[in-house]
Amino acid sequence: MKNTTINPQLFDFLKELAANNNRDWFAEHKPKFQDLDKELKAFGKTLEEKMLEHDMVENVKIYRIYRDVRFSKNKLPYKTNRGGGFTRATKLRRGSYFFNIEPNNSFVAGGFWGPNKEDLKRIRQEIAVDAPSLREVLTQPVFVDTFGKMVGAQLKTAPRDYPKDHADIDLLRYKQFLLIKNFSDKEVLAKDFLDNLNQTFMNMRPFLDYMSDVLTTDENGVPIFQ
Repeated sequence: MKNTTINPQLFDFLKELAANNNRDWFAEHKPKFQDLDKELKAFGKTLEEKMLEHDMVENVKIYRIYRDVRFSKNKLPYKTNRGGGFTRATKLRRGSYFFNIEPNNSFVAGGFWGPNKEDLKRIRQEIAVDAPSLREVLTQPVFVDTFGKMVGAQLKTAPRDYPKDHADIDLLRYKQFLLIKNFSDKEVLAKDFLDNLNQTFMNMRPFLDYMSDVLTTDENGVPIFQ
C-alpha cells in the first residue's frame, strides 16, 4: 500500500506512550501501534520511491520502537519518537538521510554522524588545503535557507597536527558534519510533508556530493575506488 501522509494519531499515540512508558500499557495498545507502524513503513517506502528519482539509496529503514536499555541508565522500554532513514548506495556515494517524527521535535537530518578515524582525517586534509570549496557549498542560498548552517560536535581546540591559528580552524574542529531542518507538528501533518521531506533531502545533495568526492579520493585527488 502507498501512503503519502503522516497519521495525526501517531502523535497522539506517542504522547500517550510518553505518559505511560511501560510494558503493560504498550501490550494493551500494541494493535494500535502495529497499525500506525504499518502506515509509517508505507510512508517510508513512498518516500524511497521519490528518493530514487534523484539519488541512489538503500532500502528505507524504519527504526524499532524498543529501546536498548542494556547499557543505559534510562530503563524506559520504549522510544517516544518514530524515525527512519536511508544510506546512500555504492562506494562512490557517502552519507545518509534521516527523518524523526516526534511531538514538538520532528526534524530531518543528514550527513556524517560518526565518521571513522580515516574519514575524519581525510576530510580535515581537504579542508586544510581547499576550505573555499566547502565554504561555497555551505553558503549557497538554497543551503542557507534550508539548513542555516552545518552543525555537529566539535573539538574545543585544534585537532592534532593543525595549529590553533589555522585560517580554517572553525571547520577543522568539527568531529561531526550534520545538516538539520526542523518541522512543526502542523507541517508534519500537512498533505505536502512528503514532498517537503523529499525536497529537503534533495537540498542536501551538494553537501553530500562534496563529501563523497573527498572521501573517494586520496589527498592528491586520485580516486581510491576503480
